[in-house]
Amino acid sequence: MPVTFLLNGDPVSVDAPPTRTLLDWLRETRGLTGTKEGCNEGDCGACTVMVTDERGARALNACILFLPQIDGKAIRTVEGIAGPDGVPHPVQRAMVDQHGSQCGFCTPGFVVSMAVGHKNGRRDHDDILAGNLCRCTGYAPIIRAAEAAAEAEIPEWMEEDLSKLGHSAAPGTDDAAAKGGRPGADWGERDPVAGTGAATGAGNAILDHGWVRPGSVDEMAAWYEANPDATLVAGATDVGLWVTKGLRDLGPVCFLAGVSDLRGIEIGDEEILIRAMTPWADVREALAPLFPSFGEMIRRFASEQIREAATIGGNIANGSPIGDGPPALIALGATLHLRKGDARRQIPLERFFIEYGRQDREPGEFVEAVSLPARARALRCYKLSKRFDQDISAVCGCFNVMLEGDEVRSARIAFGGMAGTPKRAIAVEEALLGRAWSEETIAAALPAFAEDFAPLSDMRASAEYRLEAARGMLRRYHADLTGAAPSILEVTS
Repeated sequence: MPVTFLLNGDPVSVDAPPTRTLLDWLRETRGLTGTKEGCNEGDCGACTVMVTDERGARALNACILFLPQIDGKAIRTVEGIAGPDGVPHPVQRAMVDQHGSQCGFCTPGFVVSMAVGHKNGRRDHDDILAGNLCRCTGYAPIIRAAEAAAEAEIPEWMEEDLSKLGHSAAPGTDDAAAKGGRPGADWGERDPVAGTGAATGAGNAILDHGWVRPGSVDEMAAWYEANPDATLVAGATDVGLWVTKGLRDLGPVCFLAGVSDLRGIEIGDEEILIRAMTPWADVREALAPLFPSFGEMIRRFASEQIREAATIGGNIANGSPIGDGPPALIALGATLHLRKGDARRQIPLERFFIEYGRQDREPGEFVEAVSLPARARALRCYKLSKRFDQDISAVCGCFNVMLEGDEVRSARIAFGGMAGTPKRAIAVEEALLGRAWSEETIAAALPAFAEDFAPLSDMRASAEYRLEAARGMLRRYHADLTGAAPSILEVTS
């Protein structure tokens, strides 16, 4: 079953292997070599493309974006950022005027990221460009270019993609794209489970086609229960590297991009429910006003391109011991919602992580959502990494202590990078409970870290450094709650 999408304003239909990346297809099949291959793992941003759908325009890494993930969307490469008559986009003109390019290898990715930010009215240029690496020009002229272009009008050709998606909607559903539908009409009608022809009877069809793209969570649950050995692909920010770096054969693949009812956030008075396919960019937007420290940590979580693709469910389900999401969610007391077919169960999030590479998840079972309390004024998240932006944590510590007067009433403390899984610091918590919130109590609790954790040494940090860093984070948390301002962003000379 072909994948159809808009490419620089024109409809395209592609019949290719499901794990063919958009980057490889653009360069090798279409000759659009402006999109570069740098790291081939989503770190450098040289392959950045603009992806537009009902959610608006986003910058994504083409190197770890599989073709079925862009079905029904609009793609613009750097060749499509300029007007059809060759008129430069304002950010392209500004890059020239501000001398923002030297060797030029990274420049197309910068231009696309800047064009997406420009289209979305963004002014936080440092955040927008944190996922685009430059090693010769330096960032000052590039940032100046972004600033110079900020007030320019959005070119009319940059406004056409979403209307074209809607214009191409199937008869009777002219607003299908705006509501999350998929283009039809002149694009051709496709089965809601692309690549099969059925939602649940997928055995023979999978052997023929290798992939499915269900249109609802019920379809997906039924299919996955029948095909528990399949690979689920959400944002592909992790699975993509299995292919580009590990050269793995994923076997049958289920692409979740079309499962819109597995995406979204519900904020109630007492509880927040986040569905598994919600990207981290949306999570940050929703949670930052409620949990500012968590929101700030998410800002440093990978890059703009990765946060727009990576999902909260994928971040939990892959069980990484250095994922930044689980420690904060565990400190909040989050509950994980799991589903297998029509059966559902709930467990505390910390119980999901059994040991490295092993989670409490049955074959055919998947993460459907995570829920957490709507309030936690004492939550603080501290991320320690070699680079401030877009780097894997050496240690990530999250603290949520409730006081009654001057006494510790409850404590939830969780770390990433300290064990084979994200893990609570139970012994440290017990050393604090019922005691005065004082420097003496903190000092007395520090030895308990060695009871909770026996971290490994690796390229990011030694075991001794990790233990000392974790102890320092508890001291920092005490200073934070007692009125100090320990954030390095607030330090001035």
